[in-house]
Amino acid sequence: MTVLDEPVNETVAPERVPPVDFDTAPGEYRHWRFTVDGDTAWVYLDVAEDGGIVPGYELKLNSYDLGVDIELYDLTQRLRFEHPQVRSVVLTSGKDSNFCAGANIRMLAASSHPWKVNFCKFTNETRNGIEDMTAAGQTWIAALNGTAAGGGYEMALACDRILLVDDRSSVVSLPEVPLLGVLPGTGGLTRVIDKRRVRKDRADVFATKSEGFGGKKAVEWKLVDEAVPRRDWDETVRARATELAGDRPADAQGITLPPLRRTESDGDLTYDHVRVTLDRAARTATIVVAVPEMSDDPASLHELGAAHPLLALTRELDDAILRLRTNELEIGTWLLLTEGAPENALAADRLIADHQDDWLVAETTRYLKRTLKRLDVTSRSLIALIEPGSCFAGPFLEIALACDRQYMLEGTFEEAEDATLPSGAEATEPAALVVTQAQFGTFPMGNGLTRLESRFYGDDATVRAIPLDEPLTGSDAEEAGLVTDAPDDIDWTDEIRILLEERASLSPDALTGMEANHRFVGPETMETRIFGRLTAWQNWIFVRPNASGPEGALRKYGTGRKADFDQKRV
Repeated sequence: MTVLDEPVNETVAPERVPPVDFDTAPGEYRHWRFTVDGDTAWVYLDVAEDGGIVPGYELKLNSYDLGVDIELYDLTQRLRFEHPQVRSVVLTSGKDSNFCAGANIRMLAASSHPWKVNFCKFTNETRNGIEDMTAAGQTWIAALNGTAAGGGYEMALACDRILLVDDRSSVVSLPEVPLLGVLPGTGGLTRVIDKRRVRKDRADVFATKSEGFGGKKAVEWKLVDEAVPRRDWDETVRARATELAGDRPADAQGITLPPLRRTESDGDLTYDHVRVTLDRAARTATIVVAVPEMSDDPASLHELGAAHPLLALTRELDDAILRLRTNELEIGTWLLLTEGAPENALAADRLIADHQDDWLVAETTRYLKRTLKRLDVTSRSLIALIEPGSCFAGPFLEIALACDRQYMLEGTFEEAEDATLPSGAEATEPAALVVTQAQFGTFPMGNGLTRLESRFYGDDATVRAIPLDEPLTGSDAEEAGLVTDAPDDIDWTDEIRILLEERASLSPDALTGMEANHRFVGPETMETRIFGRLTAWQNWIFVRPNASGPEGALRKYGTGRKADFDQKRV
């Protein structure tokens, strides 16, 4: 959150904005810079005021928008893959006396509701990725050399340790409730109590006190770990970077992440291993992941680097998900297919299963895990189509298990043209899927369960009965409970057509809520609470008149006039 010098503009941005491009590189950054000194990376937030991703606002006081976070996400990926020797990452500000004022209010006030939600979702995923980096040995330390408000403090909360300069003016705060009538958008409320273990009464005071806390009180209330006098600042920060360094291979040689090769045509996307085809009339996107032949020797991953099929297609799928989520709001159903020989997928499975002691294999595995999690929290209907020529085995079976439904052809198509959604592969053998150890903990969901455990929640006997490392055809997979239905080629076309027509007839809002409920069963974690509570409550609060109506707090902020709240509790 940022303090403005003028009232918030009440003009709402149009629903259609130029397509968002998630491609960037350090030489193109406008808002971040980083240096690597031995095993420590120094990351500086230095936002260009005139660098908003869309026109109409200035990014004052190191406030941020989606473009700032796109660069941060790219930066984290480069630290993972290009600088694997880094064991501690110091996150600080490139501006004196101010760390970050959070998400820019003028941007929020002028943005459409879908834009705000997608912005918060992507930002949340990036914060979760920072926490994943700490768990993987690149410990993030927030060095707050000035005030951190709203999303700026939430950025710090994603770090493992928070240092705040003690200069009698710098504070941390979450002022969204008292000043804007909304909630912190990237998990602040949850992390304060779940991660920082702040007492709930103190959390209540903190979240309703817009001026925040600094110095000894911020430490006493567990809002930060240390308040450091400015005279001792540099020395203390460097000491903590050394003390808190994680476990990374000192002799690791990083790999370069080159720009993705991608062609675009009216929303269709073609990469080396991923294809996306849109049917705007039916409001569907068909996503085909082509799994090529690959080696299970980790040396090949180091030799090929980002060109290795496993890493390459993960990057491409990640990019496709982000582009579709942000740029194609009315494409409500995604059809997910794979193609390739099952042995290709099983080679990737062996690489992952047998070589987690190799830093690059482990990092690529974590990247695929995070990409699959993007599917889990995507507000689209996800349908897996398992046809002859498919490659749903091992790690790539997780794509199907992430879907809301799975349809698998029993047998083959009598005529190739009978396939309504052909995979593009020559397929004379029946489709088969293969369950491996990858389904038993390698790729957990945000709730801490595997997708099989989530599918068969509370039914461990069924999970134990699933055959491992065996090709399962349609009837086998249906009997094991791994697919929704297994029509033959006579019924396939009509079944899929009826499914898609039915889905397109339903309320997108209702589907989003229903799917999110069904996908995340069982125990809650900090991650599911952040996404679940944010999806339900922030969505609702942002469209309520108390926040965004003509007399709401978000509109009145900066005018000197108080919001006129509807006092009914709902």
